Amino acid sequence: MLNEFKAFINKGNVVDLAVAVIIGAAFGRIVSSLTDDLIMPVIGYLTGGLDFSSHFLRLGAIPADFKGSITSYTDLKTAGVPLLGFGQFITVAVNFLIVAFVVFLLVRFVHRLNRKTEEAPAPAAPPEDVVLLREILAELKKKG
Repeated sequence: MLNEFKAFINKGNVVDLAVAVIIGAAFGRIVSSLTDDLIMPVIGYLTGGLDFSSHFLRLGAIPADFKGSITSYTDLKTAGVPLLGFGQFITVAVNFLIVAFVVFLLVRFVHRLNRKTEEAPAPAAPPEDVVLLREILAELKKKG
């Protein structure tokens, strides 16, 4: 069983998948920072200071010993208040769209590179009638 496990781990697909997961996690953090630190503030500025992450709907009562701000999504969530965080959802959806678009661009770029590096296909074989006519012509040249 140990040998089977070693063979499984050493397959190229498993190693490639592990590398992809690690790179994907790092890429996810980069995209999160891009969204949280660059894109969402610009969107907030363009919409008059709208900060999506602070938009939520409180679904339950605030505990009596609550010490944070009642307008802070993070403080309320930490205190265990049930919240409908639609602003946070918008931020995550924008993150997803950015990641999907960047992956699309990467795949498109790789496909274009592959198309350029592929060799031109070999010319197709001539049809049988053309081959036959060439043979006839060669025979006629031998006789004539």
